[in-house]
Amino acid sequence: MNPPQMSDMRTEYSKTLIEVGKENPNVVVLGADTTDSLKTSGFGKEFPNRFFNVGIAEGNLVSVSAGLAVSGKVSFASTYAIFLPGRAVDQIRNGIAYPSPPGKKGLNVKLVVSHGGLSVGPDGGSHQQIEDIAIMRAIPNFRVFIPADTFAVSGLVRLMAKEYGPFYMRMARSKTPIVHSESQEFQTGKGITLRDGTDCTIAACGITVRMALEAAETLQQEGISCRVLDMFSIKPIDGDLLEKAARETGCIVTSEEHNIFGGMGSAVAESVSERYPVPITRIGAQDMFGESARDDEIPLLLEKHGITSFNMVKKVKEIRSKKL
Repeated sequence: MNPPQMSDMRTEYSKTLIEVGKENPNVVVLGADTTDSLKTSGFGKEFPNRFFNVGIAEGNLVSVSAGLAVSGKVSFASTYAIFLPGRAVDQIRNGIAYPSPPGKKGLNVKLVVSHGGLSVGPDGGSHQQIEDIAIMRAIPNFRVFIPADTFAVSGLVRLMAKEYGPFYMRMARSKTPIVHSESQEFQTGKGITLRDGTDCTIAACGITVRMALEAAETLQQEGISCRVLDMFSIKPIDGDLLEKAARETGCIVTSEEHNIFGGMGSAVAESVSERYPVPITRIGAQDMFGESARDDEIPLLLEKHGITSFNMVKKVKEIRSKKL
């Protein structure tokens, strides 16, 4: 594959927030003393009366966002993934997901975080959030996204701004490779087939999508045809797309920057087991915390947890022998 074009999710998030803010005067943005890092301060400069920095008080961030939503606003609340949901799951559950106006589910709050997964690197194991998908997809009424690139960030922010209800979206800290085209459409509960194949499927999300494409390219050179799915919508998961992949390829490897327990791989396994069971292997953190890694050492940290295109190639070869 050609060297990827790299781009920054947080920059794209800031840009898109300003655009949707111009389109909808009810859009408000909140932060918890990380507004410069998340780059949401740009929205504050454009719309100072619709921007709120509540300080290092994540529970309050969630509660204020909920209050604004009750008042008719579309609340975008952002900080690091380790703090949402890490510090505020009670407020998220009981302040956003549980209260439901007549005919609706939950409040109109969008929790958008950065610094997710092991690639946070220098922040160390205490700040490498690898449990958030498991937490958020277990909370009723929430929908959960993990974008693979900046085109996905832009498309999903616009989608969340238009669709009522609570969402959780996790972005990466580091620059990420472009895998989608500018014309790519994103729908809640719909995955995307990036590459077709017949021998196995790799279902990935976030930074692992590019790795999956690289693995498929390597496998193709060895005569193995591998399908690649971007499962950015973790909840709801695209059961139809997964069932089709299971029937047509006979086995699935999942890859994510998250604990293998409760993450995207678990969501895939749950869906496939109920529709058309096939062998599944999950790549991700193997129920262990990360550790500190300088920026240039992050690939080594990911390699330690098997989150590499090389390991995907290995797992595809292994699981094909288990096909029914």
